[in-house]
Amino acid sequence: MKWGITRRNEQPDWGADSFKKEINQLFNDFFAIGPSSLSESGWMPTVDVEEDDKEVRIRAEIPGIEEKDLSVTLENDMLTIAGEKKEEKKDEKKEENRRYVISERRFGSFHRTIRLPESIDREKIDASFKNGVLKIAIPRKETPEAKRVKIALK
Repeated sequence: MKWGITRRNEQPDWGADSFKKEINQLFNDFFAIGPSSLSESGWMPTVDVEEDDKEVRIRAEIPGIEEKDLSVTLENDMLTIAGEKKEEKKDEKKEENRRYVISERRFGSFHRTIRLPESIDREKIDASFKNGVLKIAIPRKETPEAKRVKIALK
């Protein structure tokens, strides 16, 4: 199962084969997550994805957004987190002589798409949003043990 998370080798290898592998990995990583994961507004929430035998857990940090401006959808094996962080309205009269010295906050629409394994139970997804953190827990389906059946030959 490919998660669409970039992995890099910790030990550098500077040969031509290594360079080719890195370029191939770059393209593979880009197309694994898909262009729909990239944000046009220049920002997107940071996401942690964890898994174990029982469930897949996703945490996304989305500070400064209200729950009503957030959407979480699952289509096939693609989980999409989308929303809009709205810029605060300014009172032009009060801020007539003000200018930004530093402006690091980002506003606008975003969407983040994460490919999930096929083994999840789509009917039992649990999600919550509190203090700017979105938490999603998706249990795995119980897989029945393989049964051995003897087939009689005729």
